[in-house]
Amino acid sequence: MAFNHLPAAMHDALGPLSVMPVTHSMPMARNHRPQGPAESGESRPSPGTVLDRLAAGAGRAARITHTEHLPPRAGRHAVWPDRIRAEVIDAVQRAGIDHPWAHQATAAEHALDGESVVIATGTASGKSLAYLAPVLSTLLDGSEAPNGRGATALYLAPTKALAADQRRSVKELAAPLGTRVRPAVYDGDTPVEEREWVRQYANYVLTNPDMLHRGILPSHPRWASFLRSLRYVVIDECHTYRGVFGSHVAQVLRRLRRVCARYGADPVFLLASATAAQPALAAGRLTGLPVHEVADDASPRGELVFALWEPPLTELHGEKGAPVRRTATAETAELLTDLTLQGVRTVAFVRSRRGAELISVIAQERLAQVDRSLVRRVAAYRGGYLPEERRALEKALHSGELLGLAATTALELGIDVSGLEAVLIAGYPGTRASLWQQAGRAGRAGQGALAVLVARDDPLDTFLVHHPEALFQQPVESTVLDPDNPYVLAPHLCAAAAELPLTEADLPLFGPAAAGLLPQLESAGLLRRRASGWYWTRRQRAADLADIRGEGGRPVQIVEAATGRLLGTVDEPASHAAVHDGAVHLHQGRTYLVKQLDLEDSVALVEEASPPYSTTARDTTAISVLETDTEIPWGAGRLCYGSVEVTNQVVSFLRRRLITGEVLGESKLDLPPRTLRTRAVWWTVTEDQLDAARVNPEQLAGALHAAEHASIGMLPLFATCDRWDIGGVSVPLHPDTLLPTVFVYDGHPGGAGFAERAFHTARAWLTATREAISSCECEAGCPSCVQSPKCGNGNEPLHKRGAVRLLTELLKAAPADSEAVPTPGTQPPSPGRPTAAPQPEPTRIPEPEPAPAPTPTSEASEASEASEASEATVSAATPTVTVPPARSEAEPHPGPRPSSEPESRPEPEPRPAPGPEQGPAPVAVVPPGP
Repeated sequence: MAFNHLPAAMHDALGPLSVMPVTHSMPMARNHRPQGPAESGESRPSPGTVLDRLAAGAGRAARITHTEHLPPRAGRHAVWPDRIRAEVIDAVQRAGIDHPWAHQATAAEHALDGESVVIATGTASGKSLAYLAPVLSTLLDGSEAPNGRGATALYLAPTKALAADQRRSVKELAAPLGTRVRPAVYDGDTPVEEREWVRQYANYVLTNPDMLHRGILPSHPRWASFLRSLRYVVIDECHTYRGVFGSHVAQVLRRLRRVCARYGADPVFLLASATAAQPALAAGRLTGLPVHEVADDASPRGELVFALWEPPLTELHGEKGAPVRRTATAETAELLTDLTLQGVRTVAFVRSRRGAELISVIAQERLAQVDRSLVRRVAAYRGGYLPEERRALEKALHSGELLGLAATTALELGIDVSGLEAVLIAGYPGTRASLWQQAGRAGRAGQGALAVLVARDDPLDTFLVHHPEALFQQPVESTVLDPDNPYVLAPHLCAAAAELPLTEADLPLFGPAAAGLLPQLESAGLLRRRASGWYWTRRQRAADLADIRGEGGRPVQIVEAATGRLLGTVDEPASHAAVHDGAVHLHQGRTYLVKQLDLEDSVALVEEASPPYSTTARDTTAISVLETDTEIPWGAGRLCYGSVEVTNQVVSFLRRRLITGEVLGESKLDLPPRTLRTRAVWWTVTEDQLDAARVNPEQLAGALHAAEHASIGMLPLFATCDRWDIGGVSVPLHPDTLLPTVFVYDGHPGGAGFAERAFHTARAWLTATREAISSCECEAGCPSCVQSPKCGNGNEPLHKRGAVRLLTELLKAAPADSEAVPTPGTQPPSPGRPTAAPQPEPTRIPEPEPAPAPTPTSEASEASEASEASEATVSAATPTVTVPPARSEAEPHPGPRPSSEPESRPEPEPRPAPGPEQGPAPVAVVPPGP
């Protein structure tokens, strides 16, 4: 019997973090100018007053477990470098900014010197202006060229919403500059008739990595005049490019640099990041270039009151009679209602699309009972909406028409939302960096703000609200990525060869792993070597090999059966858990039931309904060991790290009563299994250790199962990962180890570094797991310690005390974590020269081994709960390479990944025949833009 889980609830691991997110000492701008007192804003209730009003309700004060007060901070002004054109400085002053903050001036100096730079300062610190000033100045210089486009700039945003918001900001700022600055968005929503204008005439193109990967680079001859003049590449919110997604983006940027070099361009990279540890190192690994760091935040900051809030226990009882807390969704909806009634402009962040819709609906219903005019001033914002719906919401939010918004992390990134006074965070978002990023959305322009973290009923949230030092006295995490992951690198080598034949001289650009992968790609029939280099051999578009967001195939369209109206989309891997037959789907406050999921045609047919419940998917998982890379004795037991094959299947779904979460019933599903090969950490115990721990055979399955649940919940404290990116399996007797075994694995093909991090920090990780279980006051286990609402086996069996005794015995002989790092290659690569772990021996393409056949039961992964932006991270270790044929360099994912805001697929642009390097003829007259 096996117990397995693709956990829910928590998010990215916490590395080190700090209240004042990490600031590194940097030399002051050479033109530093003393600054007077910070400007005061309009009169409004103080954050403390707003919190007092929230806590005034019956029993509410007891729900606040901690309040952190961050005092206001004065700003430090400087003057712009003298190389910034006077017209740009005048435009900035017209926008009400007389002098830049010191960090803005410093960043502009680096940019004008031709040095790539990352600006890693707090939210609302003016990062956009820091890169816009040198960019606009350079574009003005380029406007004097014969074709009016002697200089261009490319802006990359992780979401289309942010790119659209930045275009609006640039147009406003550059309005006095006339048509010499021509910004335009080029993404999946751009009408076909506008695209040619953008290619020929825009000099500031705003797009996203998806469109760069699928649309621009494969059609680079059509962009020749733009790329030839490319001076700057702006990468906004670069801290979001982490993990597997970040590793893909790193290779896309290397392909961009290679194509630019073909046209004689060598652009400077300007990166903007939330406060993070070692931002220059992360930026260097992302771009492959040396990057200067500007992290001394000189902007003013208003007072921030940050409260930790734990919902109360209810009278209901869950599985095995465990006490049940009120859900974070219901609690957040109630707080959003109260803040809206107070007239406090608020955004409530929630990790799932369904959660955002639920919070909005509940708040609207409660507001309707008090003042119906307020109902229209609360809405939901999430990925998966149609483009016109997103734009309308962004406009209403920007104008202040909306007073309350329930949003996924699609809104976390730097969209300019003026006047927000409060932020509610429904559940820990996974990283301290993301927590501070969300909290920083309120109080922009130096105003005071209130932030409230509402805990979910799970081990990590419960731990954090009772251990505030883990949030407020630790530094933010580093951004970690591994461009040399062969599952990432291989498809990008194919894409690069399709863009321009690969040569030996290109290989250093793609890192040390590239040379070893090319023979494998040749043998797989993907590339062909000729005297002049490697060529793409197939008729298909090579860019389609790499799914950079890990969404795994064509999105499933959600269609209203009665009308044929398209409601939205969901990523294919998420569809099994999100839009299975019988699932409840929420869209813009309306509730639908899924009548049929057609995986062959990628369509889910729905009909409007009003069920009194929500649905939660459950899955099962089996795991087999393919190869053990490293073993460390833990007494008689072993701690191991290596390659595994995971088979996962969504098997049923629960119906839960709205608000209370009470389980009403379970229905079986018949969906195909999914498999992947990945990396895992696992530990075994012997019969002697079980005897010493007083765990008898009847208790063993429950003790392992409980330890597995809790360890998955706690891993995000030690590996900067998203809890949705890891899964687990516990087996009383595993056929490969022949011992009781607990596995925790990465949810990405080839691995993502989370299991490796768990291996290297195993002692601290499992010690924290034991403490989390033992310190919980429940009798036999509850969602705050060892229960999981997604458990495919209904949280049966679980043995809380047995788990504590088992972990205690295992940890007695555990070596220090510093001793558990025998494998090389784990240090972060230096900028420009990513280091990979030693490559495996010549890669074979193994036949899949049959998975073991224990009775698998799993913690179901609910795709709709996945994060909106990929927050996974990877380490520098390189997993065993397998090169599948054709389409899939990545095997299907057996569970949900954090779903980012779906990017509309760009219409495939025909690949022009190879020809001369020059692009379209110079143009002297620029027609009106779109």
